[in-house]
Amino acid sequence: MKSAAGVVIALWLLVGCGRSDGPSTAASAADPCAVALAPHRGSSTLDQDVVRLQDKARQARDRLGTLEHLGWTFVAKARTSFDPGFYKLAEQTALCMSAGAPSAAGALLLRGHVLQSMHRFREAEELARDLVARRGQASDHGLLGDALMEQGKLAEAVKAYQAMMDQRPSPEAYVRAAHVRWTTGDLAGAISLMRMAVGTSGFRDPEAIAWANTRLALYHLQADTRAEATRRVDIALAAQGDYAPALLAKGRLLFAEGVPARAITPLARAAQLNPLPEYQWALIEALRAAGRGEEAAAVEAQLIRRGPQNDRRTVSLYLASLPRDAPVAVQLAEQELEARRDVLTLDALAWALRAAGRIEEARAYSNQALSQGTSDARLLYHAGAIAAALGHGEEAVRRLAQARAIEHMLLPSERDDLARQWAPHLRRRHG
Repeated sequence: MKSAAGVVIALWLLVGCGRSDGPSTAASAADPCAVALAPHRGSSTLDQDVVRLQDKARQARDRLGTLEHLGWTFVAKARTSFDPGFYKLAEQTALCMSAGAPSAAGALLLRGHVLQSMHRFREAEELARDLVARRGQASDHGLLGDALMEQGKLAEAVKAYQAMMDQRPSPEAYVRAAHVRWTTGDLAGAISLMRMAVGTSGFRDPEAIAWANTRLALYHLQADTRAEATRRVDIALAAQGDYAPALLAKGRLLFAEGVPARAITPLARAAQLNPLPEYQWALIEALRAAGRGEEAAAVEAQLIRRGPQNDRRTVSLYLASLPRDAPVAVQLAEQELEARRDVLTLDALAWALRAAGRIEEARAYSNQALSQGTSDARLLYHAGAIAAALGHGEEAVRRLAQARAIEHMLLPSERDDLARQWAPHLRRRHG
């Protein structure tokens, strides 16, 4: 069984949010140990590990270490199954550890990562700060940086990540540094650091290998090195078959190639494995491109009905892009902003406000979203459209041109709208 630190790879940037239809945990039970050790079923290797560790914990006198391994195994199960119920089980395991050993740092680290994965970022930050003050290990600084990053506290997050890197250069540190580089517009730096992460022997877990290569594939897609992006997706799927994020990336590659209908098969499987709004939106685009409107409408109904429980930000973006139900889009983005203030959430609120006709407010949030120098096609396209709506022609041209340079990162409908936004400026240029 791997150590807790070895299991923590890449929790900070899981694709999408958790679902609410996970295993029953009886999370309100008075005894978290009873919840953590409740009989478990399943046939996978991780399931067998859970059963073995539960049995060992029931019999052991000093079971703290066994419970810690059990908690991280629940985390691993959550990551591979995309079922957040296992995060709840991991949290109960951490609480069980704390009940027997209130000062156990391992319990705090486990619970902090669970809180981070469940988007309870302020609580995760509080625990992380306690850990940093108490022992200051690399994993503690990593958790703190993750919680700060999601709340838009970039400078503080960089400081925490640097402390992590100084103490222990590792794949976990490299992937975090890569994300910082991408956020600040340094795509080449992000690719270089992620290559360092996947090129080391530190990634032994198949899901971690799949996650890192999928992320690297998206960086390469943005750089328009599509052959390498395809190779990285293939590596991810070889490491973890039927890996939903890699299947989503495969669909995005097919979008970039201009053959969205061919993306239906991987995207349908991805959405089946992980039915979150991001996956469903991509599938809707592929289905509509193939003229399968009724199927697209059915997926859309699911997205709108259940999506706000799982990923308010993406549902807000989807509604604002239609545009449809703009007040709901604004409300969802504002709610999400209460939990996290990263550049993507700021952009979502800007886009929703534009759909609601609140253009000046939209521009203020769009400017915040771009304040770190992030080179993201969606952020730039939104900024250009907002500037155009305000009659700021030069800014609109600049932002739209930047978006067009990497428009292969957009969904088909977004690319179509970007073309419509660009057309008047193109006519003026050639008029």
